Amino acid sequence: MDRLRTLLESIDGKGYKAYKQLEGAWGFRRYRLLVDHVQGDPFAKPSRLRVQLAMDTCGLPEDLRRSTVRRIACEDYLGRAFSTAVAELARGQRGSGNSGIIEVSTSGQQVLHRNAVVVSPEQVEVRLRLGLPAAGRRVAAREAMAMLFEELPAIVEQTLVHANLPAAEVAAHVESIEDQQFLREWLSEAGLVAFVADGALLPRRSGVDDRPLARDVVAFTSPETLARSVDLPNAGAIRGMGVPAGVTLIVGGGFHGKSTLLRALERGVYDHLPGDGRERVVSDPSCMKVRAEDGRAVAQVDISPFIDNLPFGRTTERFSTENASGSTSQAANIIETLHTGCRTLLIDEDTSATNFMIRDARMQQLVVDDKEPITPFLHRARELYEHHGVSSVIVMGGSGDYFGIADTVIMMDNYRAHEVTAAAHGLAGEALGAHRDARARPFQLQSVRRPGAGTLDASRGGRATKIDVRGTRRLLYGRHEIDLSAVEQLVDPGQTLAIGWMLHYYASHLDGSEGMVDSLQEIVAIAQQDGLDGFSPWLEGELALPRLQELAAAVNRIRSYDWRGD
Repeated sequence: MDRLRTLLESIDGKGYKAYKQLEGAWGFRRYRLLVDHVQGDPFAKPSRLRVQLAMDTCGLPEDLRRSTVRRIACEDYLGRAFSTAVAELARGQRGSGNSGIIEVSTSGQQVLHRNAVVVSPEQVEVRLRLGLPAAGRRVAAREAMAMLFEELPAIVEQTLVHANLPAAEVAAHVESIEDQQFLREWLSEAGLVAFVADGALLPRRSGVDDRPLARDVVAFTSPETLARSVDLPNAGAIRGMGVPAGVTLIVGGGFHGKSTLLRALERGVYDHLPGDGRERVVSDPSCMKVRAEDGRAVAQVDISPFIDNLPFGRTTERFSTENASGSTSQAANIIETLHTGCRTLLIDEDTSATNFMIRDARMQQLVVDDKEPITPFLHRARELYEHHGVSSVIVMGGSGDYFGIADTVIMMDNYRAHEVTAAAHGLAGEALGAHRDARARPFQLQSVRRPGAGTLDASRGGRATKIDVRGTRRLLYGRHEIDLSAVEQLVDPGQTLAIGWMLHYYASHLDGSEGMVDSLQEIVAIAQQDGLDGFSPWLEGELALPRLQELAAAVNRIRSYDWRGD
């Protein structure tokens, strides 16, 4: 500590690059500080540092970290506490450029497996970004000493020493996440694809603010006919609406909560903060929201179950295009996600191609079957469930034809759920079951696709590897810019960045002899077992674990025809 102070005094007023001498390990009274990388300029991305606190000093009870889910929840809590303390105890901007910044990556309303805080049996480690202060482009040593010897020790003491934390709050956080994992695992044995607890608060503040709506919120209540009860390990017995496996419709008037319910189910693949309102809303962990995506690239995908018999004999068994239409893109999105093992499709008619979802009786009379290449999803949904075990949850406000294939119909009325399956079947009349047999050949999922070696090259024409993100929805990967704006279950830029490095690992470590999905499953398994540090060439603390479904979606959206298929 004294040695670091002496060094800072010696470089005061020198050019900013003199800060490079700080790289290395420094001992403080309660922790070790590791300076892994010093930014070359005050306007560059802040420097990478790590704080390591021995477990004996931290005093984190073993009960809070005895399982993987509890450890991840504990890491999440510590990261949030650290970030909150930075806002309270650090002065912030104190010079030119990024001078004075202290930041640690945290999640939003979701609790994700990250590498910003790592709890091991021996220690707690926090990876942070710190903007070393500058006056112009010269070292501001006094300001740096204030950050390193006053602010940072106070933040560490307040947030990483268990005795200084609200013990009951930490335990409640960990137990809530454990309950959510239990609830999600319970779905399959209960024959459900989703569960929404009574009292859940589903509406969000806005499309860009994922926090719960603060006023005029209708708490969720299950219809009696769909109510299920379950005993959680920590919270005990709870009650809520079980969404059964099969084909489920969510219907109702505009602005009555249909899409709000579906969006809650989309996010139900993740754990949520206590108090979020959706902490007991869970979904099949493999479920995927699929939509039309005009203009996306598609490479060597068999979309023939939905689209066939194109003009001029164009094949759809290995369909490729640089500019997919609404229907072809939605077909490709479904086929690609089914190859990842997805067992539940989430679909909103508002973001779907109309001609992909349905053709009514009058249109079928005018445009006869042999002139129409599209087999609507209406004709495939039951087959997907009965022969492939794939459920569908569909928001549908404009077509009663889906009543005839639905197992369950939920009506949203003023944000209150009602089961109306019997009434819907009564309205379907003779049409009930009429669409169970599609006119097209049986639905098959046998193709094995893999990208060619050049597709996943993260260099830029032989130059250095380049992987970066622009928010959550844009991944810069070598010479490719991958648009993930239609991959709606990505929730954090750290997931997008991790996808980039995991794809680079795929290209660098796997020979590609397996199919793409098998290779990506192997990579996800490595991340779950060993953490995320093995994918990036440096410890950056900014990665969050994506699901297999989003990882595959990124590969599928690379604009390249260099693909192989069996």
